[in-house]
Amino acid sequence: MTQRVRTAVFPVAGLGTRFLPATKSIPKELLPVVDRPLIQYAVDEARAAGIENFVFVTGRGKGAIEDHFDISYELEDILKARGKTQDLEELRTLRPDPGQVAYVRQMKPLGLGHAVWCARHIVGNEPFAVLLADELILTDPLALTSMIDVHERTGGNVVLVDEVPEASTGQYGIIEPGPQADSAIEVVSMVEKPDPSVAPSNLAIVGRYVLTAPIMEILETTREGAGGEIQLTDALLASIPSQPFHAVRLDGQRYDCGSKTGLIEATLRLALEREDLRADVQGLINSLADGS
Repeated sequence: MTQRVRTAVFPVAGLGTRFLPATKSIPKELLPVVDRPLIQYAVDEARAAGIENFVFVTGRGKGAIEDHFDISYELEDILKARGKTQDLEELRTLRPDPGQVAYVRQMKPLGLGHAVWCARHIVGNEPFAVLLADELILTDPLALTSMIDVHERTGGNVVLVDEVPEASTGQYGIIEPGPQADSAIEVVSMVEKPDPSVAPSNLAIVGRYVLTAPIMEILETTREGAGGEIQLTDALLASIPSQPFHAVRLDGQRYDCGSKTGLIEATLRLALEREDLRADVQGLINSLADGS
């Protein structure tokens, strides 16, 4: 019987240099999309998929993330005194329960694979999910839920993939797809950031993983790959002979909030979906388009 996926790992140690100078003092994962930080969307997604334990792989200057998921007694006292019960209740529902959150430090910036490996002692001998907060993914049903379903059927590793323009394959890990059964696409092979001329497909891995415990042992001996970093894709490729490996195709919206344009697009789209903001934001967009 396949073990249930109870734990999610959030690699949040990156420097966010594409958003300097804003990220000089603010972690990129706390950049807001409307009125919630990016990391909150990822945590909410994990909770909705049944995740119970939340592991944040942090680095220097990331203490604000810990504060975000902690109790702010002064703020909550002020909200209570002012009768702002709705705001107070929202703050309380956004954070996991005590004991559900753990933090581990990635002391050297050695890539995504190394960040995941840093969580090995907390994850233990169980399957786990990995969510990259700068990929804001909105699907119904949840993409992570679909991936966990595939893992429970196959017992192996699962990644989320999305079609990207052929010219953009050099920005992603790209899979070589095999046969598809229901929502599960067999992964025959994969390449990290291939040139479009040699890319095996245009199906890119987009920031969601469900992984089995043996991946940690593989990461232990994985050498530096593309960009001089320890690549999670290299470890996944090495796992193929011994573990089932499948992909789930994204069916919904994805915003690359690791780019300025993607963050702006996500903010506008989500604002337009809110009744309390739609009219004002649409009016603002129209006025900008008219040049007024």
